[in-house]
Amino acid sequence: MPVAQSATRRTGTDGTATARPPVAVDLGSGQLRIRLAHHGTISTPVGDRSIRHHPVVRRGRVVDGAGCAAALSQLLREHRVEVPAGPLVVACRPLLATAADQESVRQVLGTVFAPARLLFIDTVRAAAIGAGAGTGTLLVADLGTEVTEVAVLRDSRVVAGRRANVGTGDLAHGATVGTLADAVARLVRELTRGAGPAPAAAGALARGMVLVGDGATRPDLRDRIAAMTGIPVHRAAGPRTAALTGASLAAAAAARHPAAD
Repeated sequence: MPVAQSATRRTGTDGTATARPPVAVDLGSGQLRIRLAHHGTISTPVGDRSIRHHPVVRRGRVVDGAGCAAALSQLLREHRVEVPAGPLVVACRPLLATAADQESVRQVLGTVFAPARLLFIDTVRAAAIGAGAGTGTLLVADLGTEVTEVAVLRDSRVVAGRRANVGTGDLAHGATVGTLADAVARLVRELTRGAGPAPAAAGALARGMVLVGDGATRPDLRDRIAAMTGIPVHRAAGPRTAALTGASLAAAAAARHPAAD
């Protein structure tokens, strides 16, 4: 969608136009992350903080909007980050997010940032951009704390994707490395068999799979996924923050080209 000019420009004291630093946000099930120009990345756990006693995001969905907004506001105060008025905000969005899911995020970010423009980007797409692997046909798996997503992308656009509500956080509650690897393998099979996305997925398999998220930091899990899928698995650089990095790059691009999609 187009980005309004007012979302990215403001008038300085000398009357000239100056760029407003855009904001990237990733409301993950393990960490809430924000990246602003000149401040880098700041993050906070989704639960177990003094102002809240339960997770504010579960399985990729905001379940406590007020608590989530309070957590983000506290994070900004702790790091003494001043948010510019009416910023452009780009937020990561899980695959298959519903309109209600997006509206919950919109309300949270509206409370915290009062953005002039809010754009969403699929988390797997953002992760591919952030990993520097956005061109051509690509298979990306984002194995997070509570959600696993596998998608086929072509030139940084999601062609098809699948999602499972399981992640590395479940290892503390009875899940095994085999359970997580099986979930990824199942999603890959769903993408490569049957009608629709199969041809694109088959092309992506030749390049192997790019693994991001918390699961990418575990060599045992990467090896198990490779063994179960029969394809090479490549760990992205900075896998835990690849999606936020991609969202930040997308935000910067949208700020430079406010009339572009």
